[in-house]
Amino acid sequence: MNVAIEQSVSCNLEIVNFVGFIGVFMASKLQQLQVKARQASQLVSTHGSTYYKQLMEQNKKYVQEPATVEKCNELSKQLFYTRLASIPVRYEAFWKEVDYVKHVWKNRHDLKVEDAAIAALFGLECFAWYCTGEIVGRGFTFTGYYP
Repeated sequence: MNVAIEQSVSCNLEIVNFVGFIGVFMASKLQQLQVKARQASQLVSTHGSTYYKQLMEQNKKYVQEPATVEKCNELSKQLFYTRLASIPVRYEAFWKEVDYVKHVWKNRHDLKVEDAAIAALFGLECFAWYCTGEIVGRGFTFTGYYP
């Protein structure tokens, strides 16, 4: 009986030591993160206004004066209808791409290894972006959704 209790206590002490180690490790990482955040904050506070002024000076041709709600509504409508007007052009470009893929598929025996590798990398990149979107959509968890 005493042997079982001693083993249980020994196991519990090992767990406590491990958890303590993780706590110390996380505390040191937290301190490092705080130092980095402080440095970034100082950099933004010293150079942020200069960068903002420079950015606004370079792009002043895009600023609408006066900046009113009516002007913002007008600009949003212009953007919406401009994008709406571009649908036929994008639709046509989409079908050209589909025709190209069909042509490549018909002549796949002429396909070079380089072209196949590029297509495979493109597919892998698409899958990686899909996985990233799933992870972000789950709240940055790998195992599942939050309850």
